[in-house]
Amino acid sequence: MKIKYSLLAAILLMAFQSCVVLSPKKYKALVAERDSLSIRTGSLEDTVAKLRADTMRLHRELRDLKGTYATLNDNYNTLNDKYGALNNNFNSSSSKVSELSTDLKKREARLKEVEDALRKRDEATNALKNKLQQALLGFQQSGLTVDIKNGKVYVSLADKLLFPSGSIVIDERGKAALKQLAVVLNKEADINIAVEGHTDDKKVINLGQIKDNWDLSVLRATSVCRYLTEAEKVDPHRLTATGKSEYQPNDPANTNEARTKNRRIEIVLTPKLDELYNLIKQ
Repeated sequence: MKIKYSLLAAILLMAFQSCVVLSPKKYKALVAERDSLSIRTGSLEDTVAKLRADTMRLHRELRDLKGTYATLNDNYNTLNDKYGALNNNFNSSSSKVSELSTDLKKREARLKEVEDALRKRDEATNALKNKLQQALLGFQQSGLTVDIKNGKVYVSLADKLLFPSGSIVIDERGKAALKQLAVVLNKEADINIAVEGHTDDKKVINLGQIKDNWDLSVLRATSVCRYLTEAEKVDPHRLTATGKSEYQPNDPANTNEARTKNRRIEIVLTPKLDELYNLIKQ
C-alpha cells in the first residue's frame, strides 16, 4: 500500500508542478496509468508477500533438512562404527576359522597315523596269536588257551600243566610247553612279556618257605621267567614277573571247577607301542 500511495502522490505532484491545465483526454490517460500502476503495484506486493512466505517456508524446510541430515549423519557414523566393529569381528573370526581349519587338518593327519599304528598293532597281535596257537596246538587239550584282550595276547596255562600240586618247580610237560612258546617269542623280538601267577582262594598250608598265596603266585611266575631266560635264552630285559594271588580270578564262583580255572600262569604278550605312544604325545 505504501508503494501505491507514493506513486500516486508523485504523479499528482508532477501535475501540479507543471501548472498545465490537462485536457479531459490526458486526464483520463493519467488516471488510467494511475490505475494500471496501482494494479501492478498490488501485483508486486502480492509477489513480495508470496516470496516472503516462500522464503520462510524454505527456511523451515532447510532447518528440517539440516535436522534430518544431522540425524542421518549420526546414524551413518553409528552404523559405520558398528560396521567397523563387525568387520573387525569378521576378520578375527575368519582368522580363527583359518587357524582351526589348519589345526583340524593336523589332527586328522595325526588321527590317521594313530589309526594306522593301531591297525598295525592289531594285525601284529592277530598274527602272533595265530603263530602261538599253531606252536602250542598239542597243549590246548591240557589247559592252555590263547586269547586276545585289549590289544594283548594272553597265553593262559593251567597250573596242572606246569607244576605239581603246591610246587613251584616246573615239570617236564610244563617245560615242553614253555619250550614251544619260547620258539615263537625268540622270533618276535618286539614283544614285551609279562608273566602273571594266579592262585585260587584256598589258603596255603604247610608249604615250607611258601607262606601264602602271594608267595605261591609270585614264585611260580619267577620260575617260569627263570626257565624262559636260562633254558630257552629269552632276553630277560623283555620279561616281568608278577604275582596276583587270588585277587583276579577267571571265575569268582565258590566251586572246585571255578578254583581250577583260577589256578594258572598267564603270559601276557604286548607289542611294543613306542611309535603309537609317540604319536599320542604329540
